[in-house]
Amino acid sequence: MSQNSQVLGFIGIGLMGTSMTKRLLAAGFAVNVWNRSKEKLAGVVEAGATECDSIASLVSESDVVLLCVTDSDAVRHVVFGADGIVEALSGQEQPKLKTLVDFSSIDPEQTREMSKVLKECCSVDWVDSPVSGGVAGAEQGSLAIMCGGEEAVIESLSAVFEPLSQRVTRMGPVGSGQVTKICNQMIVSSNVLVMAEVMALAEKAGVDSAQIPMALKGGFADSIPLQLTGPRMANRDFDEIKWHVKTLLKDLDMANHLAKNVESSIPMAGLGAELMRMHASKGYRDSDPCTLIEHYLSDGSDK
Repeated sequence: MSQNSQVLGFIGIGLMGTSMTKRLLAAGFAVNVWNRSKEKLAGVVEAGATECDSIASLVSESDVVLLCVTDSDAVRHVVFGADGIVEALSGQEQPKLKTLVDFSSIDPEQTREMSKVLKECCSVDWVDSPVSGGVAGAEQGSLAIMCGGEEAVIESLSAVFEPLSQRVTRMGPVGSGQVTKICNQMIVSSNVLVMAEVMALAEKAGVDSAQIPMALKGGFADSIPLQLTGPRMANRDFDEIKWHVKTLLKDLDMANHLAKNVESSIPMAGLGAELMRMHASKGYRDSDPCTLIEHYLSDGSDK
């Protein structure tokens, strides 16, 4: 295993961050880690990551900081909040940190604003790099990464992206990656909502819904979500959480906010957000989206 010269700091060791950190460690990177819930660090520390007791400690020892947190507010808190990245940098005479890479899926407008402030106050470049491919993609290193930022900065991160992704695409300046991820999530969310309708309809019509994914495999209706999530819907295999209803709802709400700002009509995503919100309100907010089939198998009282 070769040693990569850049020292990385990873903040946000959740479903995605755990697998991404392990792949970076396997590729020979030294990775410092910090997470608000410290119990989640055990797996990556066992794999070779160095646990930091504060963001300041992580920042002082890292050339590149990688974020993978829940939403725009969480990113802002980590970067600009008390005991955050900016506060840590302000106490260093010659900061080691040069680049912040945000793998989170957050608001493009806020991304551009935060990037500008971070560059002006700390001379740190911001690259928004949301990913698609889910936990399976993170485990396999087959994520699709969509970047916004300076071309030279993104190129300098190629060794970091390589063990994580099958493809990295620069979409334009800072914020462009987040716009692209919103587009991705509009398709994913609409797909999984229709998938739940299909599986429920087939079941009610007397068809073995477990055979639907295989029957459609290779046709125009096929998709990775269908093959991964369809069987789980059919078998009510809800226990393992690979992604969250609340995440899709957050992304659909961002899509509608963006569409309003740029005066673009997105009726499917608008309806999708309300359907996802209805499902979340019934106790499924922290559940896997495969539970959406339950929404369509109800007795009809909530239609």
